[in-house]
Amino acid sequence: MAALRDVLLVDGYNMIGGWPSLAELSQISMQEARDELLARLADYQAFSGRKVIAVFDAYRVPGLGKSFSQSKVQVYFTKEKETADECIERLVGEMTRRSRQIYVATSDLIEQHVIFARGALRLSARELLIEVENSEQMIQKRIKEDQARSTRNTLDSKLSPDIREIFERWRRE
Repeated sequence: MAALRDVLLVDGYNMIGGWPSLAELSQISMQEARDELLARLADYQAFSGRKVIAVFDAYRVPGLGKSFSQSKVQVYFTKEKETADECIERLVGEMTRRSRQIYVATSDLIEQHVIFARGALRLSARELLIEVENSEQMIQKRIKEDQARSTRNTLDSKLSPDIREIFERWRRE
C-alpha cells in the first residue's frame, strides 16, 4: 500500500491569472505561461513532497478530457462542459481516503464550497506563490551550500552554476 501524503490540487488558469509574472507571460503566449507554471510546480513538488495536480479548463486547449504527467506533476485538461472547479471537486471525492491532507489552490472560493466543507484546505494564488518562491529560494540556498562545501577537485566543482542547476532539476525528477 502506498504511503499517504499531502496532495495539492491547483486550478491552473487561476494561478496564471493570479501570479503577476505568469499573467504578463500569458498575454504573449498562454502555452508558455502554462509551461512556466508547471515547471515551477514541479520544483515545488520535489521540494515539498506534496503530490501536485494541475487542472486546466480545456476550453482554451484542443484535446478535451486528457491527462498526463509532466515532470511528475499530474496535469488534467477538463472534459467537454466540465469546469476546472467541477474536475477538482471530482478528484477530491476520488482521493479523500488515499491522502493525508488535500490542499486546493484556487481563487474560486464560492465554487469550491463543497470540497472545503469536506475538509480540504484552501490556498489562494498569492499564498501558493509565496510557498513556491520560498521553496525556490531554499533550493538555491542548498545548491550554494553544496558548492561551498565542495573543496575537493571534483567534476562537480568544475561545472558552471547553470549546468549544476539543470543536473539538480534532473536529479529531483
